[in-house]
Amino acid sequence: MSSETASPALRISINGDPHSVPGGMTVAGLLSELGMAERRIAVARNGEVVPKSSFDKAGIDAGDRIEILEAVGGG
Repeated sequence: MSSETASPALRISINGDPHSVPGGMTVAGLLSELGMAERRIAVARNGEVVPKSSFDKAGIDAGDRIEILEAVGGG
């Protein structure tokens, strides 16, 4: 058995689909992992909007429901 302790995986929902993410992840880390860090998006965590200025501070917990919406321009 290893003496190293890894962060346990957390089960969350992203846009209604189940996902596993490492413990200690932030919204910014999740967006980076999903390849969405540079996109114009809005994020809600458990029905509450997460301000973009808080993405790097907002932690993700087991059972969280994350909704990611991408801004689409048009006329």
